[in-house]
Amino acid sequence: MSNQIIKNREIVSDDWFVLRAEEGQEAALLEVPAGKVIVPLATWLAQHEELAIRAQTGQIGVWFASDERPETLRGQFGNFAVVAVDFPKFTDGRGMSIAYNLRMRLGYTGELRAIGDVLRDQLFSMSRVGFNAFATRPDRSIEDALKGLSDFSETYQASVDQKLPLFRRHQRSVPAETLDVGAGI
Repeated sequence: MSNQIIKNREIVSDDWFVLRAEEGQEAALLEVPAGKVIVPLATWLAQHEELAIRAQTGQIGVWFASDERPETLRGQFGNFAVVAVDFPKFTDGRGMSIAYNLRMRLGYTGELRAIGDVLRDQLFSMSRVGFNAFATRPDRSIEDALKGLSDFSETYQASVDQKLPLFRRHQRSVPAETLDVGAGI
């Protein structure tokens, strides 16, 4: 069975390989295999000239660790078919800020994928900050995780997916008899 991800609220086949360094191995020296590969930021920066050629054919993506800054690649996001953000453990929310900054401050409009320790309970919030693809943990049901995107029908706060907060989107009418113009003076 091929790997699957959730992309644009559907379960689809995943033909991308996420390249990770082994412990003690420098990401900048990683050998990038043929095919569609999502490389660590350090690998992209160190091997930019070689990888840029493959990126033009849609074969290279880049991923950010939770302690890396997306501004590092300002102006280069058009090179990538996919940008991913790693969640080393589900309690590490720094990737949410990275996604928000990619969408709102850096204008990235392509596939933004959450990788790593990605669980159903996070998907709704992740989609709010701009993720549109999710590589969920393989030991969990991807069908169940997909349901996490529709856990809530309304949001209060503004974010990437909803530019206005709830109080700006709904107009309340107040009956005239409840208004006492002279009260409180």
